[in-house]
Amino acid sequence: MANKDRTETVDLHGVELKITRKGEGPPLLLLHGGGGPMEALPFADALAERFEIVAPVHPGFAGTPIPKHYDGMPDLVFTYLDLLDALGLRDALAVGVSLGGWLAAELAVLPGAPFSKLVLVDAVGVKHGGPTDRDIADIFGMPGPALARLMWHDLAKAPDPTAQDEKALETMAGNRIALALYGWEPYLHNPKLPHRLHRITAPTLVLWGESDRVVTPDYGRKYAALIPGAKFVAIPEAGHSPQAEQPEAFVKAVLDFAA
Repeated sequence: MANKDRTETVDLHGVELKITRKGEGPPLLLLHGGGGPMEALPFADALAERFEIVAPVHPGFAGTPIPKHYDGMPDLVFTYLDLLDALGLRDALAVGVSLGGWLAAELAVLPGAPFSKLVLVDAVGVKHGGPTDRDIADIFGMPGPALARLMWHDLAKAPDPTAQDEKALETMAGNRIALALYGWEPYLHNPKLPHRLHRITAPTLVLWGESDRVVTPDYGRKYAALIPGAKFVAIPEAGHSPQAEQPEAFVKAVLDFAA
């Protein structure tokens, strides 16, 4: 069965990365956001009908350990450079969501970036305003229900923490710790990245949930404007996770762009 998941662990100079593969075809590197791995969601099955999805787990997420030397996004970037070399991954379509979009952008500005095309989905990573402007909602400083209202267009689709077992809650807490490691200071951005995005040469789609209030569509449009030739597309009735809220529209946008 083409969509059957295959898992492996790759040792990258002492950093172990768990990878799930699914589907067959050209490679699609799927970089997850702060909520953790996404390959079990329906949108991934749909994309796996056209691509071989390569979905790593960032260290610290989904119960994986954080390497002792890690202290921020640059460590993650270099681990992924090692991963791309180890897998021989070239000319991949990269799809990065939220934190994963930031990671994808950091990789795409580097010399010899291995991406044929780039999709940034409700990505963080840049700050458009001044020091006192709140470009990105304070996700660490608000209670869960308030954050859910910013993240989701339809709250009925949001995960219910009260329905999770103890192990799932521990995983969610660990994901939050990992997200803080990568994005605490500076808060979910690299001040230098806006001055490097002009280096991206891969065709780029900036895909956004129209109802996202963590990083608004206006933030996304400004992000796209920093990338040469980037196309901005908003998905109606979706918040910070359009791949979860509107999977069919999300998949169509990605496939149309990849064609």
